[in-house]
Amino acid sequence: MKLKKFEGNPILSPNPDNTWENLVVCNPAACYENGKFYLLYRAAGNDKEHYIHIGLAVSDDGFNFKRVSDKPVLSPTPDNFDAGSVEDPRIVKFDDEFYMTYAFRPYPPGRYWENDYDVIETPEHNDFAPKCLRENIGNTALAVTKDLVNFKKIGRLTHPSLDDRDVIIFPEKINGKFYMLHRPKNFVGAEYGTDYPSIWIKSSEDLMSWDVPSKLLLKGEEEWEVKVGGNTPPIKTESGWLLLYHGVDKNFTYRVGACLLDLDDPSKVLYKTQHFIMEPETSYEKNGLYKWGVVFPTGSVVLNDELYVYYGASDQWCCVATCKLSELIDFVKKDSK
Repeated sequence: MKLKKFEGNPILSPNPDNTWENLVVCNPAACYENGKFYLLYRAAGNDKEHYIHIGLAVSDDGFNFKRVSDKPVLSPTPDNFDAGSVEDPRIVKFDDEFYMTYAFRPYPPGRYWENDYDVIETPEHNDFAPKCLRENIGNTALAVTKDLVNFKKIGRLTHPSLDDRDVIIFPEKINGKFYMLHRPKNFVGAEYGTDYPSIWIKSSEDLMSWDVPSKLLLKGEEEWEVKVGGNTPPIKTESGWLLLYHGVDKNFTYRVGACLLDLDDPSKVLYKTQHFIMEPETSYEKNGLYKWGVVFPTGSVVLNDELYVYYGASDQWCCVATCKLSELIDFVKKDSK
């Protein structure tokens, strides 16, 4: 089974009229409120430093989006922990407030697409400086909003000396606890039970207090998924929590898989696809800034039995793919080992 890509993709492209988004719009968080679809998308201009922001777009049908403003809804805060970038948001709602996790860096990453894979710009510091500054490490923070326009940055969620992104919060408490998925890049080796970066899970009684041990949830098993990380907030179904995740192969190409987690204990994987459900195929998925090919979902919406999956293409465009939720769940079960 493969997700059906919208023929009108990309649904959002860089806007030449706004300097903060004239090069990149990708990796959008998504939600559905009061009959409208909302995308909170990663955006960047053609500046040398490559500062990264988050913009907002809205749609009546989930395919045709319009920007809400000529300004970002979230930007790096000068001289603060996220002074270089705010990127790759994921959003969930508790009661009347939205909670958005976002990756950040203390300095902008520079024009990383001109470098080798996974190489960014790092500032000059002496050996006494914290590792997060010396190596410009990517971490994750939390922000809260009621209207998707005005955000309150709450602070860092992950350890400052550990590259830890793809942080996703479950959309409801489970047995009285919050749950988080994350991908600590350096949790590899015999002591961690995995040779490559993988998806980990942990729980907490407070959305800002995650200083507890993590459990390895899911690691790559197929050739297309040497390295893995979480993509979209889990969707609660009768068969379990449906999670979309990405796999990165030895050639650095990103594809998408799916799994089902136990409803009462999401640290248990019930089913996991052997085969990917989406891969880079089109020119905008293979020939953008990310030259190895990438489809990277960060948001989804379910209406009746229709699943809308919003993804970044080649680090430069926003796209959407769809499927029947029930059909995807059936496929995950059948395709599991």
